Amino acid sequence: MKTKSTFAVIFFTRKSRSNLNHLSIYVRITVKGKRAEMSLKRSIDQNEWDSTKTKGRGNTEKIRALNAYLDEVYNKLLKCHKALLEEDKIISSDAIKSRYLGEDDNSKTLKELITYHNENMIHVLKAGTMKNYYTTERYLQKFLQKKKRVKDIYLKQLNFRFITDFEHYLRTYKNTKKQLMLSNNGVMKHLERFKKMINLAIKLEWMHKNPFSQFQLKYNKYDRQYLTERELHLLEATDFTSERLQKIKDCFVFSCYTGLSYVDVKELTESNIVKGIDNNNWIYTKREKTDEQVKVPILPKAWAILEKYRAIQGKDFITNLLPISSNQKTNTYLKEIAKACGIQKNISFHVARHTFATTVMLSNGVPIETVSKLLGHTKLSTTQIYARVVESKISEDIQNLLMRFESKKQQSQEQANF
Repeated sequence: MKTKSTFAVIFFTRKSRSNLNHLSIYVRITVKGKRAEMSLKRSIDQNEWDSTKTKGRGNTEKIRALNAYLDEVYNKLLKCHKALLEEDKIISSDAIKSRYLGEDDNSKTLKELITYHNENMIHVLKAGTMKNYYTTERYLQKFLQKKKRVKDIYLKQLNFRFITDFEHYLRTYKNTKKQLMLSNNGVMKHLERFKKMINLAIKLEWMHKNPFSQFQLKYNKYDRQYLTERELHLLEATDFTSERLQKIKDCFVFSCYTGLSYVDVKELTESNIVKGIDNNNWIYTKREKTDEQVKVPILPKAWAILEKYRAIQGKDFITNLLPISSNQKTNTYLKEIAKACGIQKNISFHVARHTFATTVMLSNGVPIETVSKLLGHTKLSTTQIYARVVESKISEDIQNLLMRFESKKQQSQEQANF
């Protein structure tokens, strides 16, 4: 709020308690008759202080240095007053003092922003997402200490150069074995999370310029792995004598025919199995990642796997329907399984979800809108990233088109003959 309030800055002294011959120097800020005072942590001999000019008397090097410091303080206070006016902030003596001391919102630091973000988002974002933010925080801390030689930095000091320097640091960061740690998309993910924190600072009015305004995140596009129809049938037809591998294979195949993610398969219980509107068995659940409601009809091959483990557990059945291991072990076992089946792909459990979208659904003519609902996506564009129309489906559609062309041609010839 801009005002025409009176504003004055004066220096004054008080007798030092520790040395009666010395004076402690203070500054007083006055706005509309209200004062705010602060000690400048400087002292001077009584005989060297000019109370009329409110500065040191004499021309010694010590006095010149003191007067130069007082001029610097005065000019900084004027700049604080001017900045508050330009920002339409309330002008008061306390506000000017806080701005000078770096105690107002305009003087928040990067660490304060990160702490505020994490404390507020921990109840909003999923644990896995917060874990990623903590990793980004650690990279920022290392960058500040190793490249900027500081432990913290004011938000107002962040600029385009800081962003590009941080990007370079991430791209060249190596572990103890001198191996590069991050791919291009890994670097972009950290910068994206950092950008979200900066956007929060803008909304809180802790920053007035966005250092990301001229910076563009550039992700590399990759084809997501999925099993072809041949590979999926090969996997299904392979039985393992190892109980741990057979269990993981069954859970993976179950996901291939339901589209459920690892955590949703792990948390699947009897209460999630219901009769649908078609009187068939459906899975009703919420995606752990997005909290989005998901309703999936259970295809025969997925139902057979559920029935298998119901029979195995029998009366000992308690909660979870499928015997899946930890995510890390599951992905390790899947590599063994793929190798044993002769599948030359580096598969993880999430590949099953891609297989469901691509091989089981889209390539069999299921509309992408339906696939999006089954996957629990909030945006159709997300489904378009996960799933693609495979070449066999394109070929089939073109053959159908050619057949329609031929049919129309024959109809035209028949009409001409009449």
